Amino acid sequence: MKLEVAGAALQELTSRFELVFPRSPDQLDDVFRLRYQVYCLERGFEPARNGRESDRFDPFARHALVRDRASHQPVGTVRLVPPAPGDILLPFPINKACDPALLRHLPLAHTAEISRFALSKSYRTDHGVTGSLLRLFLMRGVIALSGELGLTHWCALMEPCLMRLLRATSIHFQPLGGPVEHHGLRQPAVAVITEVLTRSAREQPLFWDFVTEGGRHGDVQRLELAA
Repeated sequence: MKLEVAGAALQELTSRFELVFPRSPDQLDDVFRLRYQVYCLERGFEPARNGRESDRFDPFARHALVRDRASHQPVGTVRLVPPAPGDILLPFPINKACDPALLRHLPLAHTAEISRFALSKSYRTDHGVTGSLLRLFLMRGVIALSGELGLTHWCALMEPCLMRLLRATSIHFQPLGGPVEHHGLRQPAVAVITEVLTRSAREQPLFWDFVTEGGRHGDVQRLELAA
């Protein structure tokens, strides 16, 4: 994508959509309803019940939600899951599909899993702005929340196509082991946040500026000290 085109698309993105961080029951209800639409109805990954999709990790996870400014319709959501309190065997959702030893090298207290990364079906393809840029909006939320939580590392169980789409906007995750079967083929992946942001600033400064809000979030020096 040419820089002038990307710049215009990002401006359109911020004019049409807003990023919020749900905490109240009403706001979280929007998250769970959207996840029900995506994971239960559209993809059939989770059992349909009560018009909402949630699990045991949600009470202590942090959530981000992208909404259409005009209609207030939720269009995308993602959560960051820190280690489950008191659960040594299954601290993250990823451990349900992967050997917990796979993550043993990560600093548990400063790691969270990027999970339930979801866009409504009508927005996963070009919808005035590209689906890939809406995914970038969700990553802006991930980066902001990571700063609040004092994180240095991410882990995730990702569709290979999502890894490719994020890589196209200079958000690079590293594969960890081989793919596993979990609602289709999924790739365990990890990322050192400082490395992701440093590489993004070097390769795609326009996208780096967007996901960090001009450096407001993702302070590389602070993260290096925390590591």
